[in-house]
Amino acid sequence: PLVFIIKMAAPAKEAVDMLHFIDNAASPPWAVNEVRVKLDAAGFTHLIETDDWDLQPSGKYYFVRNQTSVIAFAVGGKWQPGNGFSIVAAHTDSPCLRIKPRSKVKKEGYLGVALECYGGGLWHTWFDRDLGLSGRATVRVVEDGNETLQHRLVKIDQPILRVPNLAIHLNRGVNDGFKFNKETHLIAALGQAESLLNATPADSNPKAEAKADPLSQAPHHHPELIMLIAQAAGVAPEFLCDFELCLYDLQRCSVGGINNEFLFAPRLDNLNSVFCSTEAFVATCDDLAAEPNIRMIAHFDHEEVGSRSAQGAAGALLEHTLRRIAGPSPGALERSIAKSMVVSADMAHAVHMNYAEKHEPRHLPQMNLGPVIKFNANQRYATNAVTAMILRKLAKDADVPIQDVVVRQDMGCGSTIGPILAGGLGMPTVDIGNPQLSMHSIREMCGAHDVSKAIALFKRFFTCFPAELRNVHVDDVPAVSGQPAAKQVKHEQ
Repeated sequence: PLVFIIKMAAPAKEAVDMLHFIDNAASPPWAVNEVRVKLDAAGFTHLIETDDWDLQPSGKYYFVRNQTSVIAFAVGGKWQPGNGFSIVAAHTDSPCLRIKPRSKVKKEGYLGVALECYGGGLWHTWFDRDLGLSGRATVRVVEDGNETLQHRLVKIDQPILRVPNLAIHLNRGVNDGFKFNKETHLIAALGQAESLLNATPADSNPKAEAKADPLSQAPHHHPELIMLIAQAAGVAPEFLCDFELCLYDLQRCSVGGINNEFLFAPRLDNLNSVFCSTEAFVATCDDLAAEPNIRMIAHFDHEEVGSRSAQGAAGALLEHTLRRIAGPSPGALERSIAKSMVVSADMAHAVHMNYAEKHEPRHLPQMNLGPVIKFNANQRYATNAVTAMILRKLAKDADVPIQDVVVRQDMGCGSTIGPILAGGLGMPTVDIGNPQLSMHSIREMCGAHDVSKAIALFKRFFTCFPAELRNVHVDDVPAVSGQPAAKQVKHEQ
């Protein structure tokens, strides 16, 4: 018999590195932690917002807000007040299920955990998945008689939770349309109540609830869950005060497709953009001697729920940061903004082979053909002709192909932090993103080759935007005097 051996192309290193990044970043606090690991390794200085900042030319810095947003910046060696900012902005959050503040449920012999939907997820994809927990906890720490509250990262990388489907035998019409109630049907199974009756005191620790500090939220959750979270946080249950935990799919990211051209992963929206912009930023900050701008990445929390928070893009976080860097000189920040640009990096919809009619027929982005510039006349995206032109020129010089997308006029259009930052700061902005399928599913899909393309484009932006902007003339063009006469065109009969 003939044996055919298909030699599959090896995935690019950048794509594999991104999958490792996403596997580790199962929630916003862990995404920020992964970014911080890269920044620390590259020699960036960790700033604290409550301290005075002593910024130096060619210095590299970052700070975090709420452990769910991070801003990093590199000061150009030739930067001076009034010079511009080269910013790539993305978001660290993704749609997910989160544990409610009071989650304890006991019904029909089961121990259940009440959940809350975060963002606009494809919630049916969360049923029948092996789910772990990722996020953070607040714990009490007593040292030398002094008690402090500390933030601790928490990850429970085992299938302790599951949202089970109803068998088709009990729901014959399910394939005609899967419908469920978010309040009553999204309760995750943690265990069986009968198992508690047969457990030893060492296993169930029935005194854990009684030991809880009066300020602790432990009484509102199953003690077994509290014990697991406390163990992951490195404290005894009585020292666990509160927590914010996301459920996540334990299936790891993978490379797929006949030629390894696809990436299958959760949270591609928007950790793909977080990873690519961070990689490009770190790689271009070694030699800043000739740089006139401040190079910056700004990764915000809460984009999926409107961005209106202290650590979201609709808050004052970025404005305060820019003002602090620009210094007290009157008008310095305003002059800087006029010389700056934000690249709002958020994933785009690739054309779907099974639902092509859902896409505008002249704008059909394909995976692995490069980043997508997003347009919307009603400013759901902040791109305009000038910012799109600048990005196209940078992409051309970097040999990165660019695609365009416009949503059908008979369909709703999503949005990004692009219009929020453009409107809040008055800063020119372009909305772009790598194309993907299954956006907001528990498992998404994108092109393996687009990772390196996005990194290359962001590198070009960080290193060449100031020079490119000097060749762009918009508001300094003189007004046109009078109405130009319409040119007459003779039509032959």
